[in-house]
Amino acid sequence: MSTFLRALTTGKGNEEELGGQMSFLEHLDELRSRLIRSIVFVFLAATVCWFVSDRIYAFLAVPVEHALAEAQRRQVPISGLTGNEKILPLTSVQENEVGRYIFQEETKLGASVIPAGASVMAKALKDSQGQLGLYTDEPLYAGNTIIPKGVRLLVDFKALPEAYGGISDKLIVTSAIEPFSLYVKVSLYAAVCLSVPFLLWQIWAFVSPGLYPHERSYVTPFIALSSISFVLGAMFAYKIIFPPAAKYLLGLGQDFRLLLKADDYFDFIIIVMLGMGVVFQMPAITYVLARIGLVTAKFLIKIWKTALIVILIVAAVLSPTNDIPNMLLFAAPMIVLYIVSIFVAWIFSRPRRAV
Repeated sequence: MSTFLRALTTGKGNEEELGGQMSFLEHLDELRSRLIRSIVFVFLAATVCWFVSDRIYAFLAVPVEHALAEAQRRQVPISGLTGNEKILPLTSVQENEVGRYIFQEETKLGASVIPAGASVMAKALKDSQGQLGLYTDEPLYAGNTIIPKGVRLLVDFKALPEAYGGISDKLIVTSAIEPFSLYVKVSLYAAVCLSVPFLLWQIWAFVSPGLYPHERSYVTPFIALSSISFVLGAMFAYKIIFPPAAKYLLGLGQDFRLLLKADDYFDFIIIVMLGMGVVFQMPAITYVLARIGLVTAKFLIKIWKTALIVILIVAAVLSPTNDIPNMLLFAAPMIVLYIVSIFVAWIFSRPRRAV
C-alpha cells in the first residue's frame, strides 16, 4: 500500500523514503491490529457511557419531547384572558401567596399516587431552615386516602422555568427488554462519538506509511480539526436542524394520537447527528489533502458545479423530511463548508515534495 500510494502520487518508489516496503499480508496484519485496538477502545468507552446512558438519552430526547408536546397541544381561548398576561416563574412567588398547583406528572405522596393533571390549593411557606416551599392548603382526596393540609409538594423553586409538556410528550417502549437494549445502543453510539480522536489516529497510523516523513507531522492538526468539526456538526444537527424537522414531521400527525417509539426516535436522531458530524469533516480533510498536495483551491473551484450537485444529493439523503426548507437546512452548511474548504486549500496547498 505504501509503495503503491507513493508511486501513484509521485511516480517514485524509493524504499528509503517509504520506510520499508510492506507485503500484502503485513498490511492485513497491520489493519487487523488497528481494528482490534479501535474495538477495545470503543468497548471501554461504552462501558463508561453505560453508567450515564439514561442522562445521555434524556439529553437527546429533549427536542422531540418538546415537538411532541407542541404537536399534541390545542390552543383553547379562555374568557377573561387577553393573551398578554405576564407568565412568571416560581422564583417570583412570595411567602404566604396562595394558588392552585397542578401535578405535571404522576406523583407519589406518602402511600398515595396523585395522577397527572390533578390540582390542589397550595401556599408558599418557609420551613424550619428558612427555605421557601410549597405546601397543600387544603385536604387532597386521592383514591381511598386523604392527604391532609400542610403536606410539602416536590417543587424546586431554583429550577429554571420550563413549558409544561404533559403526559403526551413521553416516548414509549413496547417490551420489557427494550429499555435495556436502548441504553446499550445509547452507550455504544456515545462511545463511538467519544472515540473519534482515537479512531482518527488509528486511521492515520494505518495510512501514514504511504506518506513522506514531513507529511506525517500533520496528524496533530488533522485529529484536532476533525474532532472539533465532528462536535460542531453534531451540535448543529441537534440545535438547528433537528428541532424544525421534528416539528414539521410531528405537525403532520396532529389529527392522530402520536405514540413515538423511543428506539425509533434514537435511530433517527443519531443518524442525523452522525451524518452532520461526518459532513463537517470537509475542511479538516481538505487541510490534509492540501498540505500533501493532492487538492488545490483551483481544483475545488473548477469542480464547484459537480460538488453542488453532490451536496444536494447528500442533503436529500440525510434530510429526514421531503420538504425543500428542511433539505436546504442540510445543504446550506455543506455549501458554506465547501467554500471554507476552498479557502483552506488556498492557504495551505503546496506542491508535493519528498522532503
